[in-house]
Amino acid sequence: MTKEKSVAEKLLQIQAIKLSPQNPFTWASGWKSPIYCDNRKVLSFPFIRDFIKSEMCNVIFEQFEDAEILAGVATAGIAWGAMAADQLKLPYVYVRPKPKEHGLGNQIEGFYEQGQKVLVIEDLISTGKSSLQVVDVLKNAGLQVIGMVSIFTYQFPEATKAFEDAGIPYISLTNYTNLIETALEKQIVSSDMQAILMEWRNCPATWGNV
Repeated sequence: MTKEKSVAEKLLQIQAIKLSPQNPFTWASGWKSPIYCDNRKVLSFPFIRDFIKSEMCNVIFEQFEDAEILAGVATAGIAWGAMAADQLKLPYVYVRPKPKEHGLGNQIEGFYEQGQKVLVIEDLISTGKSSLQVVDVLKNAGLQVIGMVSIFTYQFPEATKAFEDAGIPYISLTNYTNLIETALEKQIVSSDMQAILMEWRNCPATWGNV
């Protein structure tokens, strides 16, 4: 079993990812979706949490060895960034969705220095829009963003293009393709359901609309 499928298997095991083609979920964007991903749930399972953390640290160590500081994305990426930074003994900050409305008004929490090479830690990449907004915040603060690592990506073409246009490499521990293949192998979904799930990924904005 590949590393991507091992991660996917763990996420399915604890239902951090739920598949429901017959009764779709509705995202905040209004999109209808046969899948819902909540990686926060992983934090409640110590052994799986440790496995995901170790896989993330391996990717950082092997692919982004020049990272000088990690930056977690609020809120779901905060815990993963902190755990990875602790294991790799790297400095750590996290980025708020918007500047704090009182006190110092910080949007980046923690100590950093301009010019540092920062790696962004995210839990999930969908369209890439919110993730790349964090990249802009860090760049505007004078940091050099060298890439992003996430737990899961839906592999939307829109996100791939957005990251390419921004010149930001990113790696996810697992992805939609490996997830669906693993779900099929584990008989969580049927081949008919697999076809529906792949159809959604190709056109998520209009899928399920009558």
